[in-house]
Amino acid sequence: MKSLRTSLLLAAIGLLAISVQSCKTKKVIAKPTPVERPAPPVEEKKPEPAPEPKPAPAPVEEKPNYNFSNVQFEFNSGVLKTASFEVLDRIAAEMKKDPSVKFILNGHSSIEGSAAHNMSLSVDRANSVKLYLINAGVSSANLSIKGYGATQPVASNDTEEGKALNRRVEFKRN
Repeated sequence: MKSLRTSLLLAAIGLLAISVQSCKTKKVIAKPTPVERPAPPVEEKKPEPAPEPKPAPAPVEEKPNYNFSNVQFEFNSGVLKTASFEVLDRIAAEMKKDPSVKFILNGHSSIEGSAAHNMSLSVDRANSVKLYLINAGVSSANLSIKGYGATQPVASNDTEEGKALNRRVEFKRN
């Protein structure tokens, strides 16, 4: 019984403390009244003649740079080398600057293999580049392809480095 009284007494004290806190009055602080200041005298200004507009400078159009470096390929394949992706992205950006310019994509191969195989391979390489450029937003109507096989090497086919340089696609403005 004694514990019940104690717990009831504690509960009553707690309720009393809460109710006393909620009944406190809040202090109201008076807001200061704004001071009115007299407006400064207005002077009449004579309208000035409008300055003559300067002609806007003509926008400088950046001319496309059509000096493209060769796009390289894997051995005996129409698969682009990874290093060629960055080159092709720049080429696509330049081609988009003037959509009226047409290009011939000339495919080439190294001397390895038969002449018929090299001719087919050079056409496949030119088609790979054309497909990449079309996917990058260049109009397919502006691109044509031609295969040369191993007939126009740019380096000696006696070394591996030379053969790698001959596996390429060149861009010619039409």
